[in-house]
Amino acid sequence: MKKLSKVLVLVVLALGISFGVNAQSQKIGYVDTQTIIDMMPESAKIKQDLQAYYAELQAELQAMATEYQNKMRDYEANSATMSNILRQSKEKEIMDLQGRIQDFQANAEGDLAEKQEELSKPMLDKIKTAIDDVVKAKGLAYVFEKTVVLSIGDSGIDITPDVKTKLGL
Repeated sequence: MKKLSKVLVLVVLALGISFGVNAQSQKIGYVDTQTIIDMMPESAKIKQDLQAYYAELQAELQAMATEYQNKMRDYEANSATMSNILRQSKEKEIMDLQGRIQDFQANAEGDLAEKQEELSKPMLDKIKTAIDDVVKAKGLAYVFEKTVVLSIGDSGIDITPDVKTKLGL
């Protein structure tokens, strides 16, 4: 979920940037998107769905690993009695399976990240809309992610409670 807040940081930084306003009169706000994300009812469902998807990937990988182990065991037990052509065929089969396993492992992480993005997008869009509404209502020129800002002065406006209210949290 930390990746979600980083993506949202970019969105938040782009919000409310107002050109032509005197720098001294600009109002600056900040928001703790991770707190909001953690409070969203959708977060638990997203986490559950991601865990289920991860379990599917793990099960597929385990099935491939078991198939590989069985083929290796069979090859080791019978290679002495196999003809040359059969031994070469079995070796190629094992090497192909090993390649498929490596490809699967390499792609699984990317697939999981895509799935997280797909599941999270509606929730993040909802949060962004709420932030946009609060920014507009408060007349803010800039809004920063609280966890990214090094220091927040007294004049910074925390809009996290307003965004939570807008989202009904």
